[in-house]
Amino acid sequence: MAVNLTPNAIPAIIAGDVNSKPLVQVMDITLISNRNNNSQQQRYRLLISDAVSTHHAMLATQLNDRILTAQVKKGSVLQLLEYICTPLHNRKIIVVLNMETIIPDCEIIGNPKSFVESDLPTQRALPDKTVEDSSRSNNNNNLPVKKTSNDVQNFRPTVQPAYQPPPVYKSHGAIVKNEAPARIVPIAALNPYQGRWAIRARVTAKGELRRYNNARGDGKVFSFDLLDFDGGEIRVTCFNAVVDRFYDAVEVGKVYLISKGSLKPAKKNFNHLKNEWEIFLDTTSTVELCTDEDGSIPRQQFSFRPISDIENVDNDSILDIIGVVTSVNPSFPILRKNGMETQKRTLNLKDSSGKSVEVTLWGEFCNRDGQKLQEMVDSGSFPILAVKAGKVSDFSGKSIGTISATQLFINPDFPESHSLREWFDQVGKDSASLSISKDIILGGPKNEIRKTVSQIKDEGLGRSSKPDFITVRGTLSFIKTDTFCYTACPLMIGDRQCNKKVTSSGNTRWQCDRCNQEFEECDYRYLLQAQILDHTGITWVTAFQESGEEIVGYPAKELYLLKYEQQDDERFGEIIKSSLFKQFVFRLKIKEELYGDEQRVKITVVKADKVNYSSESRYLLDLISKICKQ
Repeated sequence: MAVNLTPNAIPAIIAGDVNSKPLVQVMDITLISNRNNNSQQQRYRLLISDAVSTHHAMLATQLNDRILTAQVKKGSVLQLLEYICTPLHNRKIIVVLNMETIIPDCEIIGNPKSFVESDLPTQRALPDKTVEDSSRSNNNNNLPVKKTSNDVQNFRPTVQPAYQPPPVYKSHGAIVKNEAPARIVPIAALNPYQGRWAIRARVTAKGELRRYNNARGDGKVFSFDLLDFDGGEIRVTCFNAVVDRFYDAVEVGKVYLISKGSLKPAKKNFNHLKNEWEIFLDTTSTVELCTDEDGSIPRQQFSFRPISDIENVDNDSILDIIGVVTSVNPSFPILRKNGMETQKRTLNLKDSSGKSVEVTLWGEFCNRDGQKLQEMVDSGSFPILAVKAGKVSDFSGKSIGTISATQLFINPDFPESHSLREWFDQVGKDSASLSISKDIILGGPKNEIRKTVSQIKDEGLGRSSKPDFITVRGTLSFIKTDTFCYTACPLMIGDRQCNKKVTSSGNTRWQCDRCNQEFEECDYRYLLQAQILDHTGITWVTAFQESGEEIVGYPAKELYLLKYEQQDDERFGEIIKSSLFKQFVFRLKIKEELYGDEQRVKITVVKADKVNYSSESRYLLDLISKICKQ
């Protein structure tokens, strides 16, 4: 079969013509990168020919499957549909963004030689008639024509635009080199071999502003994720002075035109997006809001996995899931390894795969979305929850946890959500599901099995090297009132309040020995000594500030002023009595500590929630169901 490749295609592309759709032939294919044997991170270099000249071209990673499935191989004739030519190490390289295979197998056409960029004309090219004659000569013979390098120069079409004077911007002076608008490219086509580029994309997620300290000093950083019209996603990261420029300007859901950033390999430990590159903005970068946004760019892109699939997913994997929320537990404070306190809340999610999974909410997710979900479930509603970018944990079974990049969507308007709602209302509500998360108790957080008061002593809880955390439903029977709170230091040490006990230094001032400072106002914090009981026994517990306020229902300062300054013992006594003989679900921390020369077990109230009888009923029904199956 006779084939005509596009005459002078290589010189034209190198000279800057990216608007034609030339026919070229593949002379060779080379794998130049194969990190971790991941086909999505491989890069292929093609040697392409126009029958006279050859030049190297990089293949965009989204076209890798054409090589892997042998749609493109040595000898294939291709039509380049979309491509760019960019400088790299003092030479130019062609980057193929889209192409079509015209002939999969073909004999090598002509005797092409490597194209030398110095052959490009510096003066005007020959008239168009010469080009037409050359093209007509090829077409009449219906065969490729062998040309020398001089022939290529003589028969090259004019592709360089006529000279135009540079524009002048008001208050900017003369335009500097490369200040003309960059060409908008798809996110999937971004690569470090490009010179200047711009992308038009929607912000789908924005991370928190984080501060760090390393050998170079203090710094700050934040990231945001982008999605474009073609479904390409990429993360953008800003440091220090760049944070000040763009943190407040970037808003989730809006579309921006972004240019003049640098591309670096994505750190997969922190970046879950399916892109091998990450954009880093600098002081010369631009982020412009697109006010003409027409809704053509999706607001989000999901890749939902059935809950049953999570059992076979690696630990720390990032994925999207959607399911029906069947139970939500109260939030409670937890101390991180860095000494900072945060909130934790767990819920149970099920889908039509017949499996359920525990989802752990951290930090602000507990208060914002978690509280809303708990109110919906307690009212008898079972909302649909979509989790984007949840992190898989394999600690005691598989579970999903939120990270900074996670987004939660309650009753979203997705096809998957409508389908799941229909399934749940018709079938799922009354069908059992098998949990892939072990030790789930509907009435308590993960890995904290309900205990009775007597089991604390009988099972020797708290006597191991690590504290035991349990959940007890009990009644508050007694509060010690002579030492119910203490005066605390309000000063901040870094990001945390000092909270150490302070003493009066006279003249209404307070002294903190730890901070070695005096101040006029102190803080008042609970230090409750109380007794709780259930049907099996009674025990002493200690409740600090947050849990103390949950039990009493009043700020510690208000009670302190009533008792010691206003000396209103009657009102003080009424408040204390009103707290007694109420049922709570207590989350307890049990740990053996040394007092003098004696080891004692100390029980601390981490969280005290008033009994929610709807949740408790579901817990008891689940417990009965498990007993019946034994």
